[in-house]
Amino acid sequence: MGKHEFDIEAQKHYPSQMEDPQMRWAFIRKVYSILTLQMLLTVAVASIVVVTPRINQFFHTRTGFLVYIAIAIVTMIIGLVMQCVLEHHPVNIIMLGLFTVGFSTMVGVACVFSNGKIILEASILTTVLVVSLTVFTFVAAKRGCDFGFLWPFLFVTLILVMIFCIIQIFFPMGSLVRMIISFVIALLYCGFIIYDTDTLIKRCSYDQYVIAAAMLYVDMIQLFVALLQILGFLDG
Repeated sequence: MGKHEFDIEAQKHYPSQMEDPQMRWAFIRKVYSILTLQMLLTVAVASIVVVTPRINQFFHTRTGFLVYIAIAIVTMIIGLVMQCVLEHHPVNIIMLGLFTVGFSTMVGVACVFSNGKIILEASILTTVLVVSLTVFTFVAAKRGCDFGFLWPFLFVTLILVMIFCIIQIFFPMGSLVRMIISFVIALLYCGFIIYDTDTLIKRCSYDQYVIAAAMLYVDMIQLFVALLQILGFLDG
């Protein structure tokens, strides 16, 4: 295949990139394979937390809450360390596994305070939204759309949400405000799913499969937790 033919073939798949489409699709398949394993691990760990009586009851105590905070902090630290070992195999995979276990435990704790009906509804809604947004982004990317412009808006919104959450910890604002924040978080991570999927398609290099999978995983889990909280408010 000549250079001109190669360029035309690449543009059919990703108008903003000049590369072998087969290599890009192999990279995308690798990322989604890892993501699938992460989701299966999350379901397994979260299920153990929810259905095991001793673990379930433990997280209802003050000590359990402190352990949850510790797990959240350690998971964030692992996420930061993981970015420093992205190209070091198999250390990057090990760090991703630990990161997933930490996040999975946090999801399990969130589910502990919800009933089975709400968890099922949140799971269905998350699945429908993730699939819909992913398909939309792939189709839009193939038609030449670029969602890189979303980053400044997503970043600013994320900062505002973090500020409101910190304020909420020290100065509780009531269930209505918490529900509104949860709605904003859900919309925020819908935007992140589109942006990170677009980044996966166009801007990630082939050795960034770990961080690409981690970003999409966090987007999906945060969306699920936000929907869990919204449905909990509406059910209550």
